[in-house]
Amino acid sequence: MPQPAQYRGMPLIIPDNDSEFAEYFAQARQHRLVMRACAACGLMRYPPTHACPWCMALEWTWREVSGRGMLHSYEVVVHAIQPGFKDATPYVVVLVELDEQRGVPSPDEALRIIGNLVKSDGSMEDSREAAIGRRVRVVFHDVADHIALPQFMLSDEAPVGRVWRLPE
Repeated sequence: MPQPAQYRGMPLIIPDNDSEFAEYFAQARQHRLVMRACAACGLMRYPPTHACPWCMALEWTWREVSGRGMLHSYEVVVHAIQPGFKDATPYVVVLVELDEQRGVPSPDEALRIIGNLVKSDGSMEDSREAAIGRRVRVVFHDVADHIALPQFMLSDEAPVGRVWRLPE
């Protein structure tokens, strides 16, 4: 069993026998964002479950993705339930729709991943900067020698379509 890493004062561990996430985090440690791709229908999925949620095939491969996408949705956390995040509030948790499979297999079921919205220095982005439709890119937070967490940072790319944010 690997040693736990400390993330915001809390233990973070990926067990050796975690067959769904072990390789995902091993690749993240190399600053590569990978998704499981179905060998039968070719659709990628997150989280990396064993069976394809669309065709139920059990065969899959890992496929690297660019980590570029748009904010599909977000939540501003103002009351942290984990003590390690208390000093970061308010912070933004984002649902990113990745470019590689935007709107596929349907507009309601695309390739989406959750992360925090951070600045280039790794600190939390100001919640007023979050808006649906804004472009983001993956960045990796090196927590320990053996663990890195994919997070997302706003990019300078023009948004795709209309941009919307929660009114203040």
